[in-house]
Amino acid sequence: MELTNREFWALVHGVVLGGAFLLAFSGGLAGFYSLRPEYVTVTGVHERLRRLTAGTIAMAGLVWLTVITGTWIVYPWYREDIADSPRSLLLADPDNADWHEFAMEWKEHVAWLAPMFATAAAFIVLYYRDDLIKNQLARRIATGLFVAAFGVAVIAGLLGALITKKAPIV
Repeated sequence: MELTNREFWALVHGVVLGGAFLLAFSGGLAGFYSLRPEYVTVTGVHERLRRLTAGTIAMAGLVWLTVITGTWIVYPWYREDIADSPRSLLLADPDNADWHEFAMEWKEHVAWLAPMFATAAAFIVLYYRDDLIKNQLARRIATGLFVAAFGVAVIAGLLGALITKKAPIV
């Protein structure tokens, strides 16, 4: 099996970075959950914080890489000014125009919130560290930002997969 340059970058953007992002999210979410005071013992605090820090920083970095590769590598191929570009194919068919009007607008603009939310969550984890165990508000805010980043990214990923199904970048 041989991949074209475009297929390779679409694979890196969606599957490799997106898949690693999902793994980092699951690890980070488990880390936030494990910091609840009733689960923390004196012996496991530093290891839990180390895993949480690694998970949140990894997720923030991965989501930045995903959005950057999507915006500056994959997206220009989508919107090429030729008759058989994916954008042209979607807009030419009135039944598929909504895929561009809503889905690509989400991916172009709203998806940029995901790395911002993830970075804010990672910053809170790095700033508060040990205090996240006692400071329930900071932990909840960081967890909320972390989950919001995941939610925005999952919607963007799902829309990207559906758009690619309708009008693949070849």
